[in-house]
Amino acid sequence: MENKTIMIVEDNQDDLDLTMRALKKHHVLNEIIVARDGAEALEYLIGREGKDPRNVLPELILLDLKMPKIDGLEVLRRIRAHGRTKHLPVVILTSSDEENDIVESYEHGANSYVRKPVDFERFVEAANQLSLYWLVLNEFPHKKGS
Repeated sequence: MENKTIMIVEDNQDDLDLTMRALKKHHVLNEIIVARDGAEALEYLIGREGKDPRNVLPELILLDLKMPKIDGLEVLRRIRAHGRTKHLPVVILTSSDEENDIVESYEHGANSYVRKPVDFERFVEAANQLSLYWLVLNEFPHKKGS
């Protein structure tokens, strides 16, 4: 099986470390791309204005909502609006339990909304289930020639 890439868009170092530890604990050995804010994520995925990106797209994006520069909902909106990225699986991985955030995430095209559990063991299990479903079981649309 090919090694699929995960992009984590997270500005909080503690949350990033927790996510990385949780994935490692279940032997998720996929390449991880980290973007520290929404602007960095969009530059990687879509490119700067007037310049196409040369990066290979990840197979899964774990996206936080509350970030500097460009928040997660705007990142999601732009991902869905761009032909190159509109079909990428995007899982909102956030500590927010606000109903409005959940509704807006789905309205903007999120594939899933997962609240970060406070308990590490629950978080480890959530990370394992996410990686199992999105990277092993889920079927991705493939473009011709790729």
